[in-house]
Parts: sequence; structure tokens; C-alpha cells
Amino acid sequence: MLVRLMYASRAVPAIDQEELVAILRKSKSNNPGLGVTGVLCFSEGIFLQVLEGGRSGVNKLYNRIATDSRHTNVELLCYEEIGERKFAGWSMGQVNMSRMNPALLLKYSERPTLDPFAVSGHVSMALFQELMATASIVGQP
Repeated sequence: MLVRLMYASRAVPAIDQEELVAILRKSKSNNPGLGVTGVLCFSEGIFLQVLEGGRSGVNKLYNRIATDSRHTNVELLCYEEIGERKFAGWSMGQVNMSRMNPALLLKYSERPTLDPFAVSGHVSMALFQELMATASIVGQP
């Protein structure tokens, strides 16, 4: 059975571009073994991530992520059983924030900033789908 999980969290101040690259590299290495795919967005100290895969693999990975000391305020936004993956092409894709049009963020929230804590999980998922459609997600499968 496939599931999709989305969460948001706040990065600790020590997270920089180098640490983000390390997180993505480890995800791309480890996720295929778990059968997990997904996308990560990081902007202004906020992580927003979607994980897809078998229920056991996704749950195991989320439990590990939730206890990671590189972030706080981990909040589950959406968890659902799915018939197919939306992000199957990425062992862990990354949203390229430099390619994102601020108007796209404004379409889904009060201000043109990424703040998944201020919108519903469904709104954040709609944003991810539009980012995928506009080729704003990068990374190797």
C-alpha cells in the first residue's frame, strides 16, 4: 500500500547550503532502499517535504526525520493512502527557489513567502504539484 506524507519544520540556525546538500545527498542514497521518493523545499529556514512510498518505509523514515536535531517544530501536514505516486521521478528532488516566481507563492498564501504553517496541507500539496509542472523541481532520480 502506497502513502504520501507531507510535513513542515523549522531549521536550526546552523543549517546552510552545505548542510542542505548533505541532507539531499544522503536522501538520494538511502531512499531507494526504502522505496521512498519525494521532494524537499527549503526556504528562509523552513523545510517542506513530501515523502511517498510503502506505508512502513515512509513511516520509518518520517519517525527518523522527526527526531533529527537539524530542525524543530516538525508538523505533519498531510498523510494519505494513494493509488499512485506524484513524485516517482525523484529519490529526493529539490525545489529550486531561485526559479520560483513569487506570484506562485502568492497564489496559495497571504504573502509571497513559503509558510506551510499558515496554510492547509492541501494548499501546500497544490503548490508542490504546480512546482513540478513548471519544472521548478531539480535533482537526479
